[in-house]
Amino acid sequence: MLTKNVGTTDAAIRVLLGLALLGVAASFNNRPLLALGAGLVALVFIGTALFRMCPLYTLLGSNTCPRDAQPHGR
Repeated sequence: MLTKNVGTTDAAIRVLLGLALLGVAASFNNRPLLALGAGLVALVFIGTALFRMCPLYTLLGSNTCPRDAQPHGR
């Protein structure tokens, strides 16, 4: 099972970057390879934000999710 490793702030930044890259992709009508590249990167950003799981974070051992509050004393 895949564990979530993308926090709320990280996900929000990824969505904003993804939307900005989609805008860039839409404006590159005369350069289709750049538009395709920007669109693919945008989809990766938005996908990792929606699913809250980043494969690169898993490989690097990084996690931006807040830690669960653990009960004190036991």
